[in-house]
Amino acid sequence: MKIHHLHDWQVSVVQAKQIQRDLASRVSQKSEVINPRFIAGVDISAPNSTGIARGAAVVLSYPEFDITEAKVVEEKVTFPYIPGLLSFREAPLILAACQKLSTDPDFILVDGQGIAHPRRFGLASHLGLLLDMPTIGCAKSRFCGQHEPPAAKAGSYAELIDDNEVIGAALRTKSEVSPIYISIGHKIDLPTAIYWVMRCCRGYRLPEPSRLAHLAAGGKSIATTGPNQSHQPRLFT
Repeated sequence: MKIHHLHDWQVSVVQAKQIQRDLASRVSQKSEVINPRFIAGVDISAPNSTGIARGAAVVLSYPEFDITEAKVVEEKVTFPYIPGLLSFREAPLILAACQKLSTDPDFILVDGQGIAHPRRFGLASHLGLLLDMPTIGCAKSRFCGQHEPPAAKAGSYAELIDDNEVIGAALRTKSEVSPIYISIGHKIDLPTAIYWVMRCCRGYRLPEPSRLAHLAAGGKSIATTGPNQSHQPRLFT
């Protein structure tokens, strides 16, 4: 996978925030996802006591959800933990894993925010621009914005609002289970992002590419089997 050089990584906090503001205007909210054949998930582990973290990229075939390839890299994390600037801490390691892939996915599910970010430029948007590829933010928790509780059924969602702007959705991927937070990363619109996240759900809270990337980043073996492998939840508004 080709990585586009947009900026240096050894930057100050002030410089990092300005980079986010400058690049946010380049995020495309027009969907380019049509009939995907390969879908990737990416994630990173927490650093160990020596600062070494593990980044993972897992590519699945669609609609079979067979693992096409999985790449894991271990490197030292150099940028400090600062909320709102996690992409400067996590993206280099994820990019290193993506660079090892021989299969170009049609889009990537990212464990993090897209435009659901104070400067509208979270990890998913950052990776989308660096890879020039459609990305979807699939965060486990809310970073900014407010929403009404989505209905309990899988596929239900509530718009995530910040400063009177829709920045994402709280999506119930499994009935009676806490929602995840979906937002535009790059080259996709929100309804399309919600649709494909639900198509990737296999009975777990996390969509399958994200779930497997999380396991791989944690150093665990990965498999596509799940409690409802053939289950495809319907969408409810």
